[in-house]
Amino acid sequence: MKYLCLAYGEEEKMNALSKSEMDALVSRCQIYDQELQKSGHLISGMSLGWGSTILRLRNGKLSITDGPYAATKEVVGGLVLIEARDLNEAIQVASLHPAARMGEELGWGIELRPIEEFPPCKPTPADQG
Repeated sequence: MKYLCLAYGEEEKMNALSKSEMDALVSRCQIYDQELQKSGHLISGMSLGWGSTILRLRNGKLSITDGPYAATKEVVGGLVLIEARDLNEAIQVASLHPAARMGEELGWGIELRPIEEFPPCKPTPADQG
């Protein structure tokens, strides 16, 4: 089964890190990704920028606003797609990510979500022009 690990963090705390602290953190994340790849759990992983653009319908019109979506200190700063037998194995794998272990000093945490796979959508006549 596939799981999405959303790594939440606090931009202000991350920006306060020195270059050497940030380099050390990036190195720990790269080591984690390499270990996941060797074990066969890694599907994909990436860091995200802090800002976002939100699109939603309001009063019948598309509204475009700056994000993040929720008003909170913590925003999604990265994501990792993993393969695991079940939720217990996914928790074990995700618990090794540096973001799961630096919450106290940097405000990070991991949200683990199962991915529900559906058959691919078939194009509608409108999609075909």
